[in-house]
Amino acid sequence: MAGYLIDKDKGKCYGCEACVQICPKSALKMEEDDEGFRYPILNKDLCVKCNLCHQVCLYENMPVRYGKDKYVFGGYIKDEEVRFESTSGGAFSAIVDTFCDDNYVIFGAESKGLLVWHSYITDKKNLAKFRKSKYSQSKMGKSYQQAKDFLNSGKKVLFSGTPCQISGLKAFLRNTNQDNLLTVEVICEGVPSPLYIRKYEQSLKKKFGALIESIDYRYKGHSFLGHHKWDFQIMRVLTNNILGMARWDFEIMRTTVMMNDNKKKVIEKDRWFNPFWYIWLKHLMSRPSCYECLFTTTERTADISLGDLWGVHIYCPELYGKNGGSSLAIANTEKGKSVLKKAEGSMYGHELRFEDALRYQGPMRKHIEMNPKREQFMQDLKSEMDIEDINRKWADKPSLKLLWQKYVWGNRQKVFVWSIWNRK
Repeated sequence: MAGYLIDKDKGKCYGCEACVQICPKSALKMEEDDEGFRYPILNKDLCVKCNLCHQVCLYENMPVRYGKDKYVFGGYIKDEEVRFESTSGGAFSAIVDTFCDDNYVIFGAESKGLLVWHSYITDKKNLAKFRKSKYSQSKMGKSYQQAKDFLNSGKKVLFSGTPCQISGLKAFLRNTNQDNLLTVEVICEGVPSPLYIRKYEQSLKKKFGALIESIDYRYKGHSFLGHHKWDFQIMRVLTNNILGMARWDFEIMRTTVMMNDNKKKVIEKDRWFNPFWYIWLKHLMSRPSCYECLFTTTERTADISLGDLWGVHIYCPELYGKNGGSSLAIANTEKGKSVLKKAEGSMYGHELRFEDALRYQGPMRKHIEMNPKREQFMQDLKSEMDIEDINRKWADKPSLKLLWQKYVWGNRQKVFVWSIWNRK
């Protein structure tokens, strides 16, 4: 099949950057289009027509994928501090601790301000920079080549990223010995346009005269007692007539800006009142290839797939009652299964049926559908319209039904009441 490098169809380029890194003449470089997404641009004067870029193109040559004999685990890490610092249940940290025992290197996405890029560490004590969801496509830099060099030197390499980034790595490595490689992917629902967050930053700069220092898209928060206590622990305290600030959902977008006087200002928005989530989940601003993604299937390229344990209140109610985030971990290979089973020693949880886990994992069944109004939205995003006007026009306000389900009588509140009833 003809890929992006041939017909310039943006739906065929995942932005994995394998073609850029494989080029022996540096004839390809990544450049942003008017939507903020990066694509490879060819310098014909440097190209020697070796075709290596086509050989590693995921659309033209998909790496081997694994579809059978899945091993599935649902749970969370026993270390509460690590769990708090993680988006879900900390399974990634447990896997790192298991695999990276000696002579290792770990690759992942780190961020500062609005920038997200792939880097590596040689000491897992520095793993915190790779935790937390980034919700932005990272720049790969030389990470594939670096991983190859480390493998050739005999090091154990753990490489984490999105499904297309893991496939980009596998395509790049080609005949490289991968016995010491463990790949871990995040189950992905598409990457949003960087233009939206840039407009958000422009708004903050106009309002506070400051730029974004960090964004935590799913901040879990502190309790009023100063500890990392989550919904049900807080609710139990409140039932004993101790007043405090309780959050019914830990999916809070937390933005930190550095003011001119060197003081930090923190802005928090609950998910259900956050325009970013509404616009992104309406599929108005994802990368074009995300709407045609070839990786939204049960056949995976990575050794282990990680995501949120959606449906935890059904399949693992004993975990849901201690809500602080739980992870779904799917081993797609024997290597992945071996590591995951060892990692379970540092986690609470149990094995799940793959069919049950799949029920709540849309990105493993089908790709997202492009919103018919996407082009209209992107025109507004690219215009001089400020973020407040864009949000008013495109972000829905939460319905009364949704607010009732999330804050008054939803799954969390039901499980809480059931837990009290069962104690009688």
